[in-house]
Amino acid sequence: MSYLEFYKLKEQPFTNTVDTKFYYNSAQHSEALLRLKYAINTMKGLAVLVGGIGTGKTTLARRMLDELSEKEFESALLVIIHANITPEWLLKKIITQLGVEELPDDKTELLSKLCKRLIEIHEEGKKAVVLIDEAQMLQTKELMEEFRGLLNIETDGNKLITFVLFGMPELDSCLSLDEPLKQRIAMRFKLQSFEESTTEEYIKFRLKIAGCSSELFTKDALEAIHNYSHGIPRLINTICDNSLLEGFLRKKLRIDASIIKEVVNDLGLTNNNKAAVKQN
Repeated sequence: MSYLEFYKLKEQPFTNTVDTKFYYNSAQHSEALLRLKYAINTMKGLAVLVGGIGTGKTTLARRMLDELSEKEFESALLVIIHANITPEWLLKKIITQLGVEELPDDKTELLSKLCKRLIEIHEEGKKAVVLIDEAQMLQTKELMEEFRGLLNIETDGNKLITFVLFGMPELDSCLSLDEPLKQRIAMRFKLQSFEESTTEEYIKFRLKIAGCSSELFTKDALEAIHNYSHGIPRLINTICDNSLLEGFLRKKLRIDASIIKEVVNDLGLTNNNKAAVKQN
């Protein structure tokens, strides 16, 4: 028997892999989507979303991509996995994501292909949108200049492509490498950690999606989870997942604050928060 069977769950509620059905549309996430969609719908050119580690940037990027209708948008999500990339590599990736094949090596020809493709998309009555996750990895002035150049591609005064950059706060420093580009940011939103009430709602939401029909965490346990996670979704997931496993091993139908405290000790999270944890 696993903890899923013990707690009568259909699936793991607190995995940290991106699964859009577990997307929790908090007030700030809803606002972020509305603001970013406005930037996209009006083809503002450049929008930015920043947030600390584990605040849900990647989940939000995937959600946004899912919500962009194929009838209205030619959209793509590009994830940057390392910092050692060149402007040419970035340009090729963007063009490929927009459906262009057989890419030339010459940069001038690459730009020509991109312009042609963007005009085709525009003439089809659609809008070209490229979402870039982990954008704080774009750490050179040359890359920022590349974005600025691409934002100059227009027709009849309308921009032909919009970029939405998702990244950690260091992304602001990257954008500052090219002041003219920084001044072109049309929309910027910062994700914050959850407040305590939102942490509780988030936990209950994920349990419900996973098939839970009972209260698995006591009120004191929920308070402790918030205190030790600082309201960061990734840490909330990690603490909850480990706590359910610990509760299963002890055959406890409800998770109390004492279990939370032991779990965060094992995870090494206690040094990050000195708040007292209530004991049942």
